[in-house]
This record gives sequence, C-alpha cells and structure tokens, in this order.
Amino acid sequence: MDFIINVLPDLLFSGLANLAAYLAAHVLLCLLPAFLIAGAMTAFIPKEMITRYLGRNTPKMISYPAAAAAGFLLAVCSCTVIPLFAGIYKKGAGIGPAITFLFVAPAVNILALTYTGTVIGIDLAVARLVLSLAFGIGIGLLMALIFHKEDEKHDQETDALFAGRASMRPATTAFILILVVLLLVGTLQIGFLKNSYFDWTIPMSGLDHFQAKLNELVSFDPSRGEEGLTLQGVILIGMLILIGITAWKGIEKIHEGFNRWTWVSVSLVGLTLLLAAMGLSPSSSGLMIQITGKFIGVLGCVILLGWLLLYKLTEQEKREFLWESWKFIKQILPLLIVGVFVVGIVREVIDPEWVRNLAGQNTFTGNLIGVLFGVFMYFPTLVEVPIAQMFLDLGMHRGPLLAYLISDPELSLQSILITATIIGRLKAWVYVGWVALFSTLAGLIYGAWVDGKSMGWIVLYAILFLVVLGGTLWLLKRRKSKE
Repeated sequence: MDFIINVLPDLLFSGLANLAAYLAAHVLLCLLPAFLIAGAMTAFIPKEMITRYLGRNTPKMISYPAAAAAGFLLAVCSCTVIPLFAGIYKKGAGIGPAITFLFVAPAVNILALTYTGTVIGIDLAVARLVLSLAFGIGIGLLMALIFHKEDEKHDQETDALFAGRASMRPATTAFILILVVLLLVGTLQIGFLKNSYFDWTIPMSGLDHFQAKLNELVSFDPSRGEEGLTLQGVILIGMLILIGITAWKGIEKIHEGFNRWTWVSVSLVGLTLLLAAMGLSPSSSGLMIQITGKFIGVLGCVILLGWLLLYKLTEQEKREFLWESWKFIKQILPLLIVGVFVVGIVREVIDPEWVRNLAGQNTFTGNLIGVLFGVFMYFPTLVEVPIAQMFLDLGMHRGPLLAYLISDPELSLQSILITATIIGRLKAWVYVGWVALFSTLAGLIYGAWVDGKSMGWIVLYAILFLVVLGGTLWLLKRRKSKE
C-alpha cells in the first residue's frame, strides 16, 4: 500500500514526463517525415528497384554494402530508422540487407560519431564506426541464413502485393526526394539551419510563468538525458492530437474517397511541421518568434510537397501514399509511445551510479551490463553521448562504454517492440540476441586494446571471433543446402 501511495505516482509521472518530452522533441521533424517516406516508398517505388540492390537473390557483394551505405548516408536515429526499415522490408528487401540497414543507420549516425569523437575520444568513435559496419553486415548475413525459408515466403508475398509496378513517374520520384530533404533539414544540427535570421515579439503576458511551471513539472537535466518540456512542445503535442483525430476521420477509410477531413489532416501536418521548425521563446515581454534556417528549409519543402500532391500526383497515387503512411503510423507509433513511457519509469528506478560496480572492468559481464543499459536507459541520438561521458565519469570502463554506445541505438525497448511487429517475434528476438552478443564482443575487443593488451592478443580475439562467425555461417549454409 505504501508503494502505491508514495512510489507509484512518481513512477507514472516520470513515464508521462518522458513521453511528453519525447513527443515534443522528436516526433515531428524526425519521425513524421520518416513515416511519410516509408509510405511513399511503399506506394510509389516498384519492387524491382528495391530487390535490384537489397533483394534476397541480389549478390551479397552488392546488397550488404548497399544496405550499409544507405544506412550510413541517411544517418538517422533509432526511432526514425524503424519506419524506413519497415518500408524497404515490406517492399521486398531481403531480411539480411534490411537488418543490416536497421543496424547501421543509427549506429553510425555521422553526427553522433563526430560528437563522440569530440567529447569522449576519436579512438572510441573510430571503433564504433568500424565495428558497427562489420557487425551490421555480419548480423544481416546470419539472419538471412537462419530465416532463408521465411525470406523466400516473404519474397513471394511481396510479389503478390506489388506486382505490375515497373517504373516510377518523375513526380513520384521528386516527391520522395523532397521528403528525404525534409527529413535531413529537420534533423541536421548545422549552423545555417539552427541560426535565427528574423525575429519579432508578440506582447503576451504570463507565458514566462507558464514555462516556469513546465520546468517544475518536467525536469530538465541534459547530464541525465532529460530534455524537459517547453511551451512550443505543449503546442506541438496538441497539434499531434488534432492530426490524429482528423486523420482517423479523413484517412482511415480513404479508399472510399476523399473528404474534407482528409485535407484538414494534410494541412495540419504541414502547419505543424512549420511550427516545429520555428523558434518560440516565451519571456516576460511576450512570445518571441524566430525564423530559423530550418524553418525556411521546411517551408520550401512543404510548399513543393503540397504542389506535387495537389497537381502532379494522380488520385490513386494520393490515396495509396496517404493510406500507406497512415498504416505505418498506426502500426508503429502506439508501440513507440508505450516503450518511451516504460523507459521513463525504468530510468527513474535505475541509479546511474550502479555502473561503477557493474561495468567498471572490461569483463564479459561488464560489457553485457553496458548492453543492458542500452536497452533500459535509451536516450535519443546526440543525448547518448553526454550520457556516455557521465557513465565514464562514474567509473564505467571504455570497453563496456563502447558496448553501450553500439547497443543503445539498436536495442531500446521501443525499438524491440516495433521490430517484432514488422518481422515477427522470433526474428526480432534472434536479432536482439545477435546484437547483444556482437556489442558485448565489440566492447571486449576494444576494452582489451584500452587496457594495453598486446596487439597479438587482440588479433587473436578477432580471429577467434571470425572463426566462430565463419563456422556458424558455414553450418547454416550447409543446413540450407540440404533442405
């Protein structure tokens, strides 16, 4: 009873606060464009274009480097990559290349790597890059061999779903490219996008007090990964709710025809993206509105997308694009909300200082603890770097730290839940097992180098790992040939 009265309310509030901060900071300019890209890929891209480079029967020397390169170039966070992964897998990518893309994209995020090198050390950033690329391809190969029968069945199902689409029109190609630009403009943290070029203040009293109340309710501490909640965030959460309501009325039955709610929902999406891209700063004198480079870029993308949607896409293309995007949102967003809420509760319970005793040495257990911290203490891209620095200051060994940095983008609780709905529970948990093992081994190898082990020992570790991996692949391939 004391737990229910004294502890449970704090845990629930922590979960809600974490969810509110996440929705305000990450859904609109990161996840929403990713959902739209995934919907457009499914609706517009012929299956042959996906399978040519990422298909089950594409030569491995083409498909796996192509998947790794696509992940490296997009450089998105762990939640944003999920809709993109779902899009290419649904369209016909083999399970192996699709998994490689899923692993590599958040693991080798160029911003996170640069930040890691600046804050923690270039050696850790290089180790993270090289090992993530190697392990991403290795895990993809293993998944393809283990689930080759299911992969063949999946290929046949996509043939049935997406047959007869041999080429893309220029309008649909431009539409997808502009969506990619929208995603990059919204997520890249570079000077000319972050800078403010125009600003003005609307006289409104009391907004600074409202922001102060928000700061009291939702804690803001970057050293603990807490992002807080702003007035702008509250407005954006309200807009997200409106988008959901109008989309349910206007897109849920879009195959029966367009209605006014359809266009209200689409218009709200564009307006909300613009609100997310501008700067809104409450003060005692009123509300300062800042026109940033990000706002200008998003405005240009929204105008071009609106023009293409209204005048260049056919009615069938519009219907399929909106429906496929809405399906991805319904499938992924609820699980994401649940996962972020649970992580907020778990983070309230776990004391980061435990890392001193649990992961202070470069042992198998210590590296595995680093992986588990990545599962239950997920932090958004870039936020994970100062958190890693905090772990380092608390006594975490650099080996387990690398294991944490590799696993954190891959094995967050919400990512596991969502991946299971896309590829099935068995495949998802096998993938989780391989990532946990590979991340632990990466930490052990790097940690041995940090501890001054001779290069001969490190090479021996690497050779033993490659022998085990090669033997596993050989056995799986032999089993496949006998079936």
